[in-house]
Amino acid sequence: MNDLANWLQNQSPLETLGVISGILCVWLAARNIIWNWPIAIISVSAYIFIFFEAKLYADMGLQVYFMGMNLYGWYYWSRKPKDADKVPVKAISKKELLFAAFGVALFTTLLGFFLFKQTDAAFPFIDSFCTACSLVAQLFMARKVVENWLIWIFVDIIYVGVYLAKDLHLTAGMYALYIYIALTGYLAWKKELKQS
Repeated sequence: MNDLANWLQNQSPLETLGVISGILCVWLAARNIIWNWPIAIISVSAYIFIFFEAKLYADMGLQVYFMGMNLYGWYYWSRKPKDADKVPVKAISKKELLFAAFGVALFTTLLGFFLFKQTDAAFPFIDSFCTACSLVAQLFMARKVVENWLIWIFVDIIYVGVYLAKDLHLTAGMYALYIYIALTGYLAWKKELKQS
């Protein structure tokens, strides 16, 4: 028990804030609750600094993108139809799927080579791939596309390994929990889609 207490005391207060607010915002999003967006803003603000210090530059840039997408998602989710209590969930279209696959491949290649050649990035291609997948997943979440959760499950599995390798243990634990929350979010949103 003392080992756990000592370990918790050695964790960064900023990472702790990012983890707590990150788990809360994803949990709220999985339940289709609009308050996930302002709480997400707190989390991404913390992680901009955390990832800079860890030299995970693509992840740091991703947090800046998330900041904008959180504002957009908050706006989009607040524009519910007059006859509904919230914006409805929708399924991915073939066009969105092709756009997403092409975008991930292109972004991973371009950013990966840039980070590999121009920076001291820890995992330039893995970081770039996870960032590209996260860009797509966050856009789909903001637009209430149910398949966003499947992308999150896939990328969160990879992120757990990356963060363990960088000794970001709390963050790795958070992403492990995200896998479970994303699965529950997918099942809940899929059920809502079938009912609509």
